[in-house]
Amino acid sequence: MVSPIVVMGVSGSGKSTVGAALAQRLRVPFADADDFHPAANIAKMTAGHPLDDDDRLPWLESIGQWLAAHPDGGVMSCSALKRAYRDQLRRHCPDVEFLHLAGTPEVIGRRQASRPGHFMPASLLASQFATLEPLGDDERGVAIDVDQDIDSVIENYLATTEQES
Repeated sequence: MVSPIVVMGVSGSGKSTVGAALAQRLRVPFADADDFHPAANIAKMTAGHPLDDDDRLPWLESIGQWLAAHPDGGVMSCSALKRAYRDQLRRHCPDVEFLHLAGTPEVIGRRQASRPGHFMPASLLASQFATLEPLGDDERGVAIDVDQDIDSVIENYLATTEQES
């Protein structure tokens, strides 16, 4: 059995791309947390304003419900930058595991620059890094360096977990 997985990290780290590829590899459903944002959140981010915790609460609740509905495995791409956000997801799905796509601001900035038209402007990258709380030792998950190809990220993740079925 595969536990639900959240592919987390700052905007531009490759969450959606890696998440979709990982879900395909594990033969489980994939969802992108960006699709769970209410219109007001997207409008706020598009205008260059970071979301606050009140904005994130209903969004995280929806994501947690999706994870809980996939106890036999599913992959969700979601920033999950703060421990409190991950705790909120765990309240819905205690067995969730996290794959933190980690990278330097320079590497992520280059990736972000190659994504024209995304609603998260590059100007918010600094606020994302300021908000990021890395996984704690007591959290189920691993951090993998994103400065490599997608297959290598997935292989490194699978090598450090027991997700391979």
